Amino acid sequence: MVKRSYKTELGCIACDELGELGAGKPHWLVETPHVLCAIDNHSILLANRSTILLLSWSANSAVAPALKIRPDLSPIDAESITALEWLAFRDHRVIVAGTSSGYLLLYSLRGDLIHRQMIYPGRVLKLRVRGTKKDLIQDTSSEEFCLIMPGVIARFDGSDVQNMLRLWFEEAHSRFWDQKPKSQDSEDFGNTDVKIPYQLWNIGKNGTCSDAAITGIMPPPLMEQQVLVAAFIVGQSSSQRYYCAVAVGEDAVISAYRLSESKGRSLVGAILSKVVPATFSTLSSFSKLIWRSEPSSSKNSPRKSDQKPQPFARASSLTSLIDHPRKGEKLTLSPSGTLAAITDSLGRILLLDTQALVVVRLWKGYRDASCLFMEMLVNKDIGSSSSSYSEPSKSDYSLCLAIHAPRKGIIEIWQMRTGPRLRTISCAKGSKMLQPSYRFGASMSSPYVPLEVFLFNGDSGQISILNRTLDS
Repeated sequence: MVKRSYKTELGCIACDELGELGAGKPHWLVETPHVLCAIDNHSILLANRSTILLLSWSANSAVAPALKIRPDLSPIDAESITALEWLAFRDHRVIVAGTSSGYLLLYSLRGDLIHRQMIYPGRVLKLRVRGTKKDLIQDTSSEEFCLIMPGVIARFDGSDVQNMLRLWFEEAHSRFWDQKPKSQDSEDFGNTDVKIPYQLWNIGKNGTCSDAAITGIMPPPLMEQQVLVAAFIVGQSSSQRYYCAVAVGEDAVISAYRLSESKGRSLVGAILSKVVPATFSTLSSFSKLIWRSEPSSSKNSPRKSDQKPQPFARASSLTSLIDHPRKGEKLTLSPSGTLAAITDSLGRILLLDTQALVVVRLWKGYRDASCLFMEMLVNKDIGSSSSSYSEPSKSDYSLCLAIHAPRKGIIEIWQMRTGPRLRTISCAKGSKMLQPSYRFGASMSSPYVPLEVFLFNGDSGQISILNRTLDS
């Protein structure tokens, strides 16, 4: 009997260009420091400290078989590439990189610099792309792009990024057909003057963080909610949003924050800041009147000037889990953001309910593990019970968690939240699990594309995908 592999081979990207990243040595993909990966449906990005390599394994791909990008990095600051990701839209895709100096870099598939922007002085640890559509479960829709730094998280709204890219591609198209191009060279064509608006929060109040994510929109604090209800009754509603962020790190294994779009104090704090000084001033004047105190001869101190806008918007700590010597290492979110899989330094994997902020499941004995959520057709009879086959819908899929245990050389797939282990897949040492990023503007009417997991074998260059059905 032939042993099932439970994965489908897609193609191979083995080439000479990989040698610059360290290929040729056994297990180079996981053992070579500073090697980054990001995958799309037909292409993969790899990078070291100074070079980005774009490779495609499909003949139908719209990109060149191999493209090499060398960003203009600062040698004085020893700047390097520290994060890599795709930004995928309906009409185009772009390459995104973060640097050790806090810069955000966007490149086209031809290697042209689209945008360069300073976000915050610090090392970019991770780039996260996430979106949720409004349905029966989700009350609101949201598309966002986040940069994670030590103790800092920056959020870009998806529409702002898309608008900037649309203008850039329109200008690039006009430049291509214009016989008399504008007097600006290719380096100036990268949009560095126009800044994409973003929000910035300090999430290092419970210690340094190694990974973090915004899990979704959450209600305001109780007192502010009551004030907002009263304001709504009198016709002064507020459109301010609050987000929930979860961080993992060395000091606190898990910490959660409420992020406000406002850079100032809370609504209740603003009211108290007006009421308390006025009350104190009234009491002071009344006491002077009673005791007939002489007015002070000293000059009134000048009023303090208004503080400059803070670089961070308001972030308040909700809870934290401190359990030394355990340290939080990596975090991955489910598509809806309601679940987070967290790995720690003791070989444990925690499944966190991000709405209740409660750990609902725990796995032990998975050192150096990595996790990705995926969707599978757990019901084998789907599509075979009727003569006419129809594409499975979103409701036909079950959410699962793929756990890659490199020391065991296997990938386990567990059904969420409390379901059994569905499958164990053997994988070669030196392999890495990857997942395409969220695609902005994806239509709900189009055939549903489930969340899938790819496997990249660095030694052989083989790209494969984990099968989404249990009988294959």
